[in-house]
Amino acid sequence: MWFWNPLYFLFTLPALILGLIAQAMVKSAFNKYSQVRTLRGLTGAQAAASILRTFGLFDVTVEETQGMLSDHYDPRSRTLRLSPDVYRNSSIAAVGVAAHESGHALQHAKGYWPLQIRTQMVPTVQLGSWLGPIIFMVGFFLGGRVEGSLGYYVAVAGLILFAVVALFAVVTLPVELDASRRAKQILVTENILDRSEMDGVNRMLNAAALTYVAAAVQAILTLLYYAFILFGNRRRN
Repeated sequence: MWFWNPLYFLFTLPALILGLIAQAMVKSAFNKYSQVRTLRGLTGAQAAASILRTFGLFDVTVEETQGMLSDHYDPRSRTLRLSPDVYRNSSIAAVGVAAHESGHALQHAKGYWPLQIRTQMVPTVQLGSWLGPIIFMVGFFLGGRVEGSLGYYVAVAGLILFAVVALFAVVTLPVELDASRRAKQILVTENILDRSEMDGVNRMLNAAALTYVAAAVQAILTLLYYAFILFGNRRRN
């Protein structure tokens, strides 16, 4: 079928390979430094709570959630959720992840505009990520290659949803990079980690940043692929 043709892999394979490499690097760094206890012995939950108190974010709660590396900050409920391996452990990896998520809470408190944009986009992206391909395919099979036809405009609507997903991936990049920057700075300035322990944090957060780069590149290339399919061989009605 047209949407499984080799051209799709030509567009998306480089980003897919980059993403797989980045994910392997994250898992490798996390597994390695989850075995190295911090000098101060703080758990991820304690490190996060300490950072939040230092910056006066007493209304942000820290709680445990299930899943491996499922850590995230929810700006709607002002809740920082940490996976068991991060919440309970006093490893360099756990503290690094907790500090990164605390960085998102600091972004929220300071009105960091890329985070605000990303938060507002979440409902649309959740809808577009699964509905976009369906709408596009329906439009294409309704004659989407014929410019001006009903199918063409339906396919364009699907393409717009693809574009929103790609934009979300791009906006996510500065949000994640800034959170990591804040985390690295805070861990040292607040004496949560010694400078000698930062190599592990740097390796892990830098690898995590690469996964977001790969996701953004893949989203953009996927958008370009579907745009090429729709506009590359269109006929006028």
